[in-house]
Amino acid sequence: MAKVLYRLCLPILFLFIFGAVCPTHADTGDLITILTDKLGVTQNQATGGAGALFKYAKSKLSTGDFSTVAKALPGTDSLISAAPETSGSSGLLSGLKSFAGKKSTSATTMSSLAGIFSKLGMKPDMVGKFIPIVLEYAQSKGGTTVMNILKGVLL
Repeated sequence: MAKVLYRLCLPILFLFIFGAVCPTHADTGDLITILTDKLGVTQNQATGGAGALFKYAKSKLSTGDFSTVAKALPGTDSLISAAPETSGSSGLLSGLKSFAGKKSTSATTMSSLAGIFSKLGMKPDMVGKFIPIVLEYAQSKGGTTVMNILKGVLL
């Protein structure tokens, strides 16, 4: 009887432990797939770019607001950790002003993220292409509230 219980419980225990130690990233995997499909970027570029956007948002949001985002969009922390470190590239700001248009928040976001996107092998204007896709994803997974939280710091 003990052997039967052992044979039944061991696989279940293994799956529980493995699942707890190695969480899946299926939620953010959807976002990465959308970015690669719509923008023609590599998986590494999509992961790093999305991570950079979430990292930027986290730096601008209150702890409570970012917690709301992170709960609605599991996997954001792993994306953030995949983003390259920032570098000060003020020379790119002038090229971004014409792209960013009239919104100073948008220009600030663009200039802050341009260096990271450049490190990933993307042009600075890709920041502006990532943002609407990330916002749309946030709305589909977390609702209008989560999308508006991100929109407030990204646009």
